[in-house]
Amino acid sequence: MPTSIITTDDLRDFKMELLDDIKELLTNQDSGTLKKYLKSQEVMNLLQISPGTLQNLRVNGTLPYSKVGGIIYYDAQEIQKVMDENRIHHLNF
Repeated sequence: MPTSIITTDDLRDFKMELLDDIKELLTNQDSGTLKKYLKSQEVMNLLQISPGTLQNLRVNGTLPYSKVGGIIYYDAQEIQKVMDENRIHHLNF
């Protein structure tokens, strides 16, 4: 397996890309373009998780959902609430 070296420029570029992505998400949220209900594929893309992980979150009750006509929907606000409730804060001394 080849080794690659990460430079400070690489980290700076990554930081800028990440900040741009966060700004875009916040802009979309502020302008109301986020939908109220998301389908499974949209949730998997949003959270960058696999179908199995999403199923586990449903089964263990972590992520509430509604099922209508065989299609599973997730409330976008509930997803945000779960993310906020599970936020981990590290204390730096």
